[in-house]
Order: sequence, then C-alpha cells, then structure tokens
Amino acid sequence: MRRDVFQAIADPVRRDIIALLADTPLTVNNIAEKFDISRPAISKHLKILQECDLIAVAQNGRTRLCMIQPQNLLPAFMWMEQYKKLWEDRLDDFGNYLNELKTKTISNEHKK
Repeated sequence: MRRDVFQAIADPVRRDIIALLADTPLTVNNIAEKFDISRPAISKHLKILQECDLIAVAQNGRTRLCMIQPQNLLPAFMWMEQYKKLWEDRLDDFGNYLNELKTKTISNEHKK
C-alpha cells in the first residue's frame, strides 16, 4: 500500500509521536512508554511513519532509535499554508463579532 504524509498525520497518535520526536530522537521503548496503548500498536504507527518517510529508524544492536525527518512534512505544511489567510480572516471576523457583542452588552448595562 502506498502511503503519503497526509495519511501519516491523520492519526492523533502519529501526530503525538511526531511531536515527541521533534524534540529528540527516541527509542521505540521510550516512545511506547509515553502512550496508553500496546507496544505492537506503537510499532504499527512507527511503521506507517517510516513508510511515509516522516521518521527514520536506526538499528544499534538491539535498540532501534527513531528520528524525525522534518523535511518530509513540507508537503503537508505547504498545503495547509494556502488556507492560513482564510482562517486568519475568519478568526478576525469572529473576534470583531465578539467585540461588537461585548460593546452592545456594556452599552445596554449602562442604560439600565
């Protein structure tokens, strides 16, 4: 099955794993300790992240060290970036609406 970055980041556990690895490389066991799911489930998530080239796994004896490949998140970032202005405008409009409501409420309270 061919996977892509969007499939990898669609799952919240995988997003959490990426966030952990953004700080420092970790062993598979270190990663598994951070979650309340089984070690095989973590291994499955790591396999998907590796298939999508979002992490690299280096074998050092019996230890497997996972490292993030941040450059491979770029396609997702670029796709999301195109919507940044749209969401900023909508949030600004919402903020303006809330300020209007607040002003009306304060104005009505002073009239009482």
